[in-house]
Amino acid sequence: MELALADLIRIAGAAQLSVLIASSLVPFKLNWKRDLASLPALHRQMYWTYGGYVVLGIVALGLMSLVCADELASGARLGRAVCVYGAVFWGVRLMLQAVFDVKPHLTVWWLAVGYHTLTVLFLFFALVYGYAALR
Repeated sequence: MELALADLIRIAGAAQLSVLIASSLVPFKLNWKRDLASLPALHRQMYWTYGGYVVLGIVALGLMSLVCADELASGARLGRAVCVYGAVFWGVRLMLQAVFDVKPHLTVWWLAVGYHTLTVLFLFFALVYGYAALR
């Protein structure tokens, strides 16, 4: 069975939306409410705002990938531009996996499996969008 590029983009879109399930656990697992309480109110507000924009970016790219996969895979300029954005977004996120100090937080097996699954997904997203942008 051979998957077309549009199908890979659709899969990437659905998988991106599933990443948000893991993302929703982060504030609870990392005790953001307690740990951020010592920051000034503006810093807390900016932290949550930045997080909201990241979630919005993931939702937008995920939905565009689900709804407009054929256009993104077409090779048209706008499709390539969106795919460049997706490749850079997820490529940078993949690089951050190597920088973040997560070891103290991977206290149970399912958190470690989830973390490594996310790493594989970030790589998949970067490769799919990168291929769609450059082919």
